[in-house]
Amino acid sequence: MLAAIVVVVAACLAGIGCVVAQMRCADAAREAARLAGRGDSAGAASAVGSIAPAGAVLSVQMSGDLVTATVTIPKVSTVLPGVSIRASATAHREDGTGG
Repeated sequence: MLAAIVVVVAACLAGIGCVVAQMRCADAAREAARLAGRGDSAGAASAVGSIAPAGAVLSVQMSGDLVTATVTIPKVSTVLPGVSIRASATAHREDGTGG
């Protein structure tokens, strides 16, 4: 009985960790999109490094006047090995940053 309770508690804590990681990825993607829209690619990468969880990967795509930043964490935890987290945000390019 105790082993089952430990497994359930571990799964719940891993789930909470996934929610927190998702929120941090969304914040990092939003900041990266904003900075990339201003033409600051290095700042976008730095923001993801400081906001997102360890191991996060940034991908930036530019299409017309829009910049989309996607932050992905391939492996969230060892308790949930098949779970990956991804968040995207889009921002407009500011004047002088392309077109």
